[in-house]
Amino acid sequence: MTDKLVFPDGFLWGVATASYQIEGAVDEDGRTPSIWDTFSHRPGTTLHGDNGDVACDHYHRLEQDVDLLADLGIPSYRFSIAWPRVQPDGKAAVNQAGLDSYRRLVDALRAKGIEPVATLYHWDLPQALEDAGGWLNRDTASRFEDFARVTGAALGDRVDRWITLNEPWCASFVGYSTGVHAPGHKEIGAGVIAAHHLLLAHGMATRALADSAGAAPQVGIALNLSPITPASDSTEDSAAAQRVDQQRNRWFLDPLLRGSYPEWLLDEYVRLIGDSFL
Repeated sequence: MTDKLVFPDGFLWGVATASYQIEGAVDEDGRTPSIWDTFSHRPGTTLHGDNGDVACDHYHRLEQDVDLLADLGIPSYRFSIAWPRVQPDGKAAVNQAGLDSYRRLVDALRAKGIEPVATLYHWDLPQALEDAGGWLNRDTASRFEDFARVTGAALGDRVDRWITLNEPWCASFVGYSTGVHAPGHKEIGAGVIAAHHLLLAHGMATRALADSAGAAPQVGIALNLSPITPASDSTEDSAAAQRVDQQRNRWFLDPLLRGSYPEWLLDEYVRLIGDSFL
């Protein structure tokens, strides 16, 4: 019989959701469309034409859902904040009803002894910003900084832990290069540009949260990394694995931890699309 597995001291475990995947109420209390509203209503983009118009109806069942978390004994809950619910046009104007809905959620979690962890971006860019270029427009990073400052000021007295971006690899390359996710662009270079601007947005939002969200907020990012293993010991396979690792993992890890992009891949991208995105 193996020894019982236990989490190490200080390890915080929990469950997570995303706003568009659970909230519903897509046109209530001032919320405007996100790129996922637009994308999921486009014929052929989702299985069976499914969309998030109602989803789990969490927006109307907030208290019930928190009760379920408490009944399950969940110690922490990572939720995401719908940008178009807080800033309907993605810019300065703040929708108070949207902010208040997240205040109610955080207060309900705290009342049940559940630690709230807020994600600022789980892919639901306001459609108004996408119409202005989306993550291909460098200015979107500045708009995200403003969004981080607004939400940090509103929830920083209730939330200590923050995630800036959820899986930016998906938001950039899957959304702008392969077109499988919203907004559905299909251009290799577009994913590179979007990824660069998302990383820029992470850095700017981190500073904004440090300024606005309480005394000492803990701020991180959620990356979806993949181990890359060569198919054989051959030189060719090893080199191929290194290239894939740079595109899949190090394009995000290196700038976050080293302050620069992996040299080989950066050279390849500059050769492909030029250096104007940097």
